[in-house]
Amino acid sequence: MSVEEQGAQQAHAEPEHRSNHRVGNNDEQSGRDQPKASRRGMSLLVLLVLIVAVGLGVLGVLKRKHSGSELKQYTDATAAPTVELQQPVMQTTAQEIVLPGNMQAYTLAPIYARTTGYVKAWYHDIGSRVSKGELLALIETPELDQQLMQARADLATAQSNAALAKTTSDRFGDLIGRNAVSQQDTDNAKSQYDARVTQVNSAEANVKRLEELQSFEKITAPFDGVITARNIDTGQLISATGSTTTAGAGTISGSKEIFDISANRVLRVFVNVPQINSPDAKSGVMATLTLPQYPGRGFPGRLVRTSDAVDPASRTLLAEVDVENKTGELLPGSYTEVHLHVSHAAPALIVPANALLLEQDGMHVATVDATHHVHLVRVTPGRDFGTTVEVLSGLQPGQAIVGNPSDSLSDGEEVRVVNPNSSKPPSTVESKR
Repeated sequence: MSVEEQGAQQAHAEPEHRSNHRVGNNDEQSGRDQPKASRRGMSLLVLLVLIVAVGLGVLGVLKRKHSGSELKQYTDATAAPTVELQQPVMQTTAQEIVLPGNMQAYTLAPIYARTTGYVKAWYHDIGSRVSKGELLALIETPELDQQLMQARADLATAQSNAALAKTTSDRFGDLIGRNAVSQQDTDNAKSQYDARVTQVNSAEANVKRLEELQSFEKITAPFDGVITARNIDTGQLISATGSTTTAGAGTISGSKEIFDISANRVLRVFVNVPQINSPDAKSGVMATLTLPQYPGRGFPGRLVRTSDAVDPASRTLLAEVDVENKTGELLPGSYTEVHLHVSHAAPALIVPANALLLEQDGMHVATVDATHHVHLVRVTPGRDFGTTVEVLSGLQPGQAIVGNPSDSLSDGEEVRVVNPNSSKPPSTVESKR
């Protein structure tokens, strides 16, 4: 190869080498720029994640704060106890009052034997109508009979001794006039006679006592009436304290009367008249009695007497109403309602029985003011009708009360009313009480 060709080849290779050298430099520069771009992107990503995290944290805090505020509002709203208001009912009494009462026999007597012995026979059972003096039962008293025989023998002995002492005393009285005996012997004879007379009197009293006891062998009716109980049977041992057997049941019980007899031609009915109606409970006031076993029927009665004193515990006046029972339809011990006629109507408020609170100073009801605060008002209760109670004073018409209040409810306590629209004026009803 010539020198010219070698020079041409070198000249041609140098540009190519320079070109390759520039390309290599560009690759190296590009390699150095790629890590810088990657680090910049990671920084942006981390910053974005931090911003999102901070936003979520702030959102959570705000949400929790809002929830806490709502919870506080709900707690404040529900912290006060809830109450339900009820309206008392104004009731105007009609021209009569209805009072519960129990019928009793006009005369009731438990009968005891007053002696000890065995039942020989009995002649009347429960439900039998008997007359005064009629024989009810016979009791055998062999020991008492022997005691009576002994007492009579003692009386005969005492009478004989007294007769002998009288003869001796009379003889000494004759002899003293002739100075045949001393005055001392005469006085002794007289004293001995007086002592014998006293013994006779004692023996006679003992005989009469035993005769009276023996007369109790015959059990007789003390008045006209009906046998309502029999607690004896034939052969049973009876003591002065009563019987020990309940007839029919066949059981041994404590000492009881042997018979019960009651006079039921006229029945007594005792009622408790409220103090507010006590001026109308006067002797002679007519009454009508109604009984559940005779619906639609009324039995006339008359108020005959009162206790003339108000019971401080119940604030009522005890009154007795008598009713004729010639037909025997009315039974002693029955429940009845007595309709007493009154001269004026007495208005009263009727409240539920569970609305009353029993405190140390009496009965109270709970009321709520406009600011939803409780006030315990003392009231004067009247008659108790079971589910409702009559309030005579302390509560104003139209004043709503708390229904079924809790025992822990205190005066001045704030409450939450669940039915604020219940504060309507009370209705007025008229009924026969």
